[in-house]
Amino acid sequence: MDKVSATAADAVADIADNASLAVGGFGLSGVPNVLIEAVHARGVGGLSVVSNNCGVDGGGLGVLLASGRIARVTGSYIGDNREFARQYLGGELEVELVPQGTLAERLRAGGCGIPAFYTPAGVGTQVADGGLPWRYAPPADPGTPEAAARAVAVPSPAKEVRSFDGRDYVLERGIRTDFALVRAARGDRHGNLVFRRAARNFNPLAAMAGRITIAEVEELVEPGVLDPDAVHVPGVFVQRVLELTPEQAAAKGIERRTTSAPATQGTV
Repeated sequence: MDKVSATAADAVADIADNASLAVGGFGLSGVPNVLIEAVHARGVGGLSVVSNNCGVDGGGLGVLLASGRIARVTGSYIGDNREFARQYLGGELEVELVPQGTLAERLRAGGCGIPAFYTPAGVGTQVADGGLPWRYAPPADPGTPEAAARAVAVPSPAKEVRSFDGRDYVLERGIRTDFALVRAARGDRHGNLVFRRAARNFNPLAAMAGRITIAEVEELVEPGVLDPDAVHVPGVFVQRVLELTPEQAAAKGIERRTTSAPATQGTV
């Protein structure tokens, strides 16, 4: 029952080339950075990643992306990650863009053993009709103006649409991955996890979707310390737990820092 791994390298030791990963986080909040760095250190590639977004340049999953380790991304947001955009538009990366709520439900469904479900999100668009560019063809000559007119090498397929009570719904498939990487505020040796505020985001859903789920925790406690009513992910979904050092737990990036000048006191 003790699921604690001694090191990050031990925790990810069986993640191999071409593995699929569900990764928690939203922007830079709740991202399992230590586990991502450990995967990067293993040198594996050809990874298929399912995550809301693919990190930022130099942070989160952006570390794996920049070194060419990711072959395919299923997500809902590209954001300000210029390297992500470059690889996608250059035909180096396959990207399946999914409505955010649909992505969340696909992960939850996979974790609950539900193979597919119907949703109204995307009906009447290329999400349902097909034709979204999963992968672009690399431009023959990137330096020419013609390179801007990119050919689609792999389009998304059309999906089944059915009508229920007079409304159309599109069939979406649940997601299961070989591994899941998540970050929690607290966890115990049995794998029960508690997340803090916004860092909860996609983490519970990713944890459910992985066949082998690895959680890095900022605080490791003994079994029985966590209030059962406060547990967000029960240990049945988690196979490995990594206790972070105080320095690792405190290292939390800010995606976009915004400050304002202090107010000046006027005269009467």
